[in-house]
Amino acid sequence: MPTQIAVLLFDRFTALDAVGPYEMLCRLPDTEVVFVAERTGPVPNDRDELNLVATRTFEEVTAPDIVVVPGGPGQDGQMDNEALLEWLRTVDATSTWTTSVCTGSLLLAAAGLLKGREATSHWLALDELKRLGAEPTGRRVVTDGKYVTAAGVSSGIDMGLTLVGRLAGEEHAQAVQLLTEYDPRPPYDAGSPEKAPAHLVEEFRTGGRFISR
Repeated sequence: MPTQIAVLLFDRFTALDAVGPYEMLCRLPDTEVVFVAERTGPVPNDRDELNLVATRTFEEVTAPDIVVVPGGPGQDGQMDNEALLEWLRTVDATSTWTTSVCTGSLLLAAAGLLKGREATSHWLALDELKRLGAEPTGRRVVTDGKYVTAAGVSSGIDMGLTLVGRLAGEEHAQAVQLLTEYDPRPPYDAGSPEKAPAHLVEEFRTGGRFISR
Protein backbone atom coordinates (compact mmCIF):
# COMPACT_ATOMS: atom_id res chain seq x y z
CA MET A 1 0.00 0.00 0.00
CA PRO A 2 1.36 3.45 -0.88
CA THR A 3 1.82 6.05 1.82
CA GLN A 4 -1.32 8.18 1.81
CA ILE A 5 -0.95 11.91 2.42
CA ALA A 6 -4.16 13.80 3.12
CA VAL A 7 -4.14 17.57 2.56
CA LEU A 8 -7.11 19.27 4.20
CA LEU A 9 -8.97 21.99 2.31
CA PHE A 10 -11.55 24.50 3.54
CA ASP A 11 -12.97 27.73 2.14
CA ARG A 12 -10.45 30.60 2.15
CA PHE A 13 -7.35 28.53 2.88
CA THR A 14 -3.99 30.04 1.92
CA ALA A 15 -2.79 28.37 -1.27
CA LEU A 16 0.92 28.11 -0.47
CA ASP A 17 0.12 26.54 2.92
CA ALA A 18 -1.21 23.54 1.02
CA VAL A 19 0.83 23.62 -2.17
CA GLY A 20 4.23 24.24 -0.54
CA PRO A 21 4.32 21.00 1.48
CA TYR A 22 2.54 19.18 -1.35
CA GLU A 23 5.38 19.97 -3.76
CA MET A 24 7.88 18.42 -1.34
CA LEU A 25 5.86 15.46 -0.04
CA CYS A 26 4.48 14.32 -3.40
CA ARG A 27 8.07 13.42 -4.35
CA LEU A 28 8.31 10.73 -1.68
CA PRO A 29 8.49 7.23 -3.17
CA ASP A 30 5.31 5.14 -3.34
CA THR A 31 3.05 7.97 -2.25
CA GLU A 32 -0.57 8.93 -2.90
CA VAL A 33 -1.68 12.50 -2.16
CA VAL A 34 -5.38 13.22 -1.70
CA PHE A 35 -7.04 16.59 -1.18
CA VAL A 36 -9.83 16.24 1.36
CA ALA A 37 -12.73 18.48 2.36
CA GLU A 38 -16.18 18.23 3.84
CA ARG A 39 -17.51 18.01 0.28
CA THR A 40 -15.76 17.21 -2.99
CA GLY A 41 -15.27 19.85 -5.66
CA PRO A 42 -13.41 23.16 -6.06
CA VAL A 43 -12.39 24.91 -2.83
CA PRO A 44 -11.55 28.64 -3.12
CA ASN A 45 -8.41 30.12 -1.63
CA ASP A 46 -8.31 33.20 0.61
CA ARG A 47 -8.40 35.59 -2.34
CA ASP A 48 -11.21 33.74 -4.09
CA GLU A 49 -9.04 33.65 -7.22
CA LEU A 50 -7.69 30.12 -7.16
CA ASN A 51 -9.33 26.78 -6.43
CA LEU A 52 -7.89 23.45 -5.43
CA VAL A 53 -10.14 20.48 -6.03
CA ALA A 54 -11.08 18.23 -3.15
CA THR A 55 -11.35 14.73 -4.58
CA ARG A 56 -12.29 12.97 -1.32
CA THR A 57 -14.65 13.67 1.57
CA PHE A 58 -13.95 13.17 5.26
CA GLU A 59 -15.90 9.91 5.16
CA GLU A 60 -13.69 8.58 2.36
CA VAL A 61 -10.34 9.28 4.03
CA THR A 62 -10.20 7.83 7.53
CA ALA A 63 -6.65 6.53 8.03
CA PRO A 64 -4.04 8.54 6.09
CA ASP A 65 -0.39 8.11 7.03
CA ILE A 66 0.32 11.85 6.91
CA VAL A 67 -2.12 14.70 7.55
CA VAL A 68 -1.39 18.24 6.33
CA VAL A 69 -3.53 21.09 7.69
CA PRO A 70 -3.09 24.49 6.02
CA GLY A 71 -4.11 27.80 7.52
CA GLY A 72 -5.61 30.95 6.11
CA PRO A 73 -8.28 33.52 6.95
CA GLY A 74 -10.98 30.89 6.48
CA GLN A 75 -9.58 28.95 9.41
CA ASP A 76 -11.44 31.26 11.81
CA GLY A 77 -14.73 29.93 10.51
CA GLN A 78 -13.63 26.33 11.01
CA MET A 79 -12.66 26.55 14.68
CA ASP A 80 -16.08 25.30 15.76
CA ASN A 81 -16.77 23.11 12.72
CA GLU A 82 -17.27 19.85 14.58
CA ALA A 83 -17.26 17.76 11.41
CA LEU A 84 -13.78 19.04 10.54
CA LEU A 85 -12.46 18.83 14.11
CA GLU A 86 -13.79 15.31 14.56
CA TRP A 87 -12.15 14.27 11.28
CA LEU A 88 -8.84 15.60 12.58
CA ARG A 89 -9.23 13.60 15.79
CA THR A 90 -10.16 10.48 13.84
CA VAL A 91 -7.26 10.57 11.39
CA ASP A 92 -4.81 11.61 14.09
CA ALA A 93 -5.60 8.44 16.03
CA THR A 94 -3.80 6.34 13.41
CA SER A 95 -1.58 8.81 11.52
CA THR A 96 2.17 8.46 11.50
CA TRP A 97 2.60 12.22 11.16
CA THR A 98 0.11 15.02 11.81
CA THR A 99 1.31 18.35 10.42
CA SER A 100 0.22 21.92 9.90
CA VAL A 101 1.29 25.13 8.22
CA CYS A 102 0.68 28.65 9.51
CA THR A 103 -2.63 28.96 11.40
CA GLY A 104 -3.47 25.37 10.57
CA SER A 105 -1.93 24.61 13.96
CA LEU A 106 -4.86 26.47 15.55
CA LEU A 107 -7.18 23.86 14.05
CA LEU A 108 -5.04 21.06 15.46
CA ALA A 109 -5.11 22.80 18.83
CA ALA A 110 -8.88 23.36 18.65
CA ALA A 111 -9.26 19.61 18.06
CA GLY A 112 -7.32 19.04 21.29
CA LEU A 113 -4.27 17.52 19.61
CA LEU A 114 -1.58 19.97 20.75
CA LYS A 115 -2.25 20.27 24.48
CA GLY A 116 1.06 20.74 26.26
CA ARG A 117 3.02 20.26 23.04
CA GLU A 118 5.53 22.61 21.48
CA ALA A 119 4.15 24.04 18.27
CA THR A 120 4.40 27.03 16.00
CA SER A 121 2.11 29.09 13.80
CA HIS A 122 2.08 32.42 12.01
CA TRP A 123 3.79 34.93 14.31
CA LEU A 124 0.55 36.88 14.73
CA ALA A 125 -1.23 33.72 15.97
CA LEU A 126 1.19 32.51 18.64
CA ASP A 127 -0.82 34.00 21.52
CA GLU A 128 -3.96 32.25 20.27
CA LEU A 129 -2.04 29.00 20.00
CA LYS A 130 -1.08 29.35 23.65
CA ARG A 131 -4.68 30.07 24.64
CA LEU A 132 -5.65 26.80 22.97
CA GLY A 133 -3.27 24.81 25.17
CA ALA A 134 -0.11 24.46 23.08
CA GLU A 135 3.37 25.68 24.02
CA PRO A 136 4.12 28.20 21.26
CA THR A 137 7.55 28.84 19.84
CA GLY A 138 8.69 31.14 17.07
CA ARG A 139 10.85 28.49 15.40
CA ARG A 140 10.20 27.92 11.70
CA VAL A 141 9.54 24.18 11.95
CA VAL A 142 8.76 22.41 15.23
CA THR A 143 8.62 18.66 15.80
CA ASP A 144 7.06 17.30 18.99
CA GLY A 145 6.49 13.57 18.77
CA LYS A 146 4.58 12.90 15.58
CA TYR A 147 3.37 16.51 15.32
CA VAL A 148 5.23 18.78 12.91
CA THR A 149 4.07 22.38 12.75
CA ALA A 150 5.38 25.12 10.50
CA ALA A 151 5.28 28.89 10.96
CA GLY A 152 3.78 31.26 8.39
CA VAL A 153 2.93 30.28 4.81
CA SER A 154 6.32 29.77 3.10
CA SER A 155 7.65 27.69 6.00
CA GLY A 156 5.41 24.84 4.83
CA ILE A 157 8.05 24.13 2.18
CA ASP A 158 10.64 23.68 4.93
CA MET A 159 8.25 21.48 6.89
CA GLY A 160 7.60 19.26 3.87
CA LEU A 161 11.29 18.96 3.10
CA THR A 162 12.06 18.16 6.74
CA LEU A 163 9.53 15.34 6.64
CA VAL A 164 10.92 14.02 3.35
CA GLY A 165 14.29 13.70 5.06
CA ARG A 166 12.77 11.87 8.01
CA LEU A 167 10.86 9.44 5.80
CA ALA A 168 13.18 8.84 2.84
CA GLY A 169 16.59 9.88 4.09
CA GLU A 170 18.81 12.90 3.81
CA GLU A 171 20.00 12.19 0.27
CA HIS A 172 16.46 11.86 -1.08
CA ALA A 173 15.55 15.15 0.60
CA GLN A 174 18.61 16.79 -0.93
CA ALA A 175 17.58 15.45 -4.34
CA VAL A 176 14.09 16.91 -3.91
CA GLN A 177 15.59 20.24 -2.87
CA LEU A 178 17.89 20.21 -5.89
CA LEU A 179 15.22 19.23 -8.41
CA THR A 180 12.81 21.87 -7.12
CA GLU A 181 15.75 24.32 -7.02
CA TYR A 182 14.75 25.36 -3.54
CA ASP A 183 17.57 27.80 -2.86
CA PRO A 184 15.82 30.87 -1.44
CA ARG A 185 17.60 34.21 -1.67
CA PRO A 186 14.92 36.78 -0.87
CA PRO A 187 15.48 40.34 -2.06
CA TYR A 188 14.60 41.65 1.42
CA ASP A 189 15.54 40.44 4.87
CA ALA A 190 12.18 41.10 6.53
CA GLY A 191 10.71 37.62 6.77
CA SER A 192 10.25 37.50 10.54
CA PRO A 193 9.20 40.01 13.22
CA GLU A 194 12.78 39.95 14.53
CA LYS A 195 14.14 41.11 11.17
CA ALA A 196 11.38 43.31 9.72
CA PRO A 197 11.21 47.08 10.34
CA ALA A 198 9.71 47.61 13.80
CA HIS A 199 6.99 49.96 12.55
CA LEU A 200 5.68 47.30 10.15
CA VAL A 201 5.57 44.70 12.89
CA GLU A 202 3.67 47.08 15.15
CA GLU A 203 1.21 48.02 12.41
CA PHE A 204 0.32 44.37 11.85
CA ARG A 205 0.12 43.64 15.58
CA THR A 206 -2.35 46.47 16.10
CA GLY A 207 -4.35 45.77 12.94
CA GLY A 208 -3.37 49.06 11.36
CA ARG A 209 -2.18 47.41 8.16
CA PHE A 210 -3.74 44.54 6.23
CA ILE A 211 -2.39 42.53 3.36
CA SER A 212 -4.37 39.41 2.45
CA ARG A 213 -2.11 36.40 2.94
